[in-house]
Amino acid sequence: MRQGAAALDEVAGKANLVLRREAPVSVYGVLQVHSAPPALCPHIEWAVAGTVGTAVSMPWVSQPAAPGSLRAELTWKGHPGTAGAITSALAGWNRLRFEVTEEASAGCDAMRYCYTPNLGLFASTTSANGDILVPENKLRAALSLGANGTVVLEQELEKLLGGAWDNELEPFRRAGDGAPSAGSTRQAEPPPRQEPMPR
Repeated sequence: MRQGAAALDEVAGKANLVLRREAPVSVYGVLQVHSAPPALCPHIEWAVAGTVGTAVSMPWVSQPAAPGSLRAELTWKGHPGTAGAITSALAGWNRLRFEVTEEASAGCDAMRYCYTPNLGLFASTTSANGDILVPENKLRAALSLGANGTVVLEQELEKLLGGAWDNELEPFRRAGDGAPSAGSTRQAEPPPRQEPMPR
């Protein structure tokens, strides 16, 4: 039998296609709700629960950067694309600021989604350390627009890096430092431990 995703058994001049089943891929991610009105919090939990397929309870605490609103963080485990599904479920809700990240998996890049009521949605591919990766075609378009004077290149690059979203969300991030985090009940095992590199 040959190695690969599918193998052929050859018996008496006949071939049978035997498909090997791949183990399901799962990824870890984090939902950070930076600010939400208290009345919206249960609806956020229900929307996320509907996306990840299990009950979700988030540890809501006050958000000093927006008095009267709450913040929470949830670590989740799911299938690749879960971050996009969570973002789709929450994007467009009035007075809600959030970020969703998803680690890379086989065949899928790591992702980061940011949402604010003023700016809407920003989505980016990220590297292992969280840096935003800008696709070549977008860089070429920015260079072309900058070269012909249609846009100021620095401003266009700042858009590609999500600078406006970072500027708006940074006060909420800083105010939330040290706030409690909850792991989704779907998370069955801890994330893999990374060994320190030898010196």
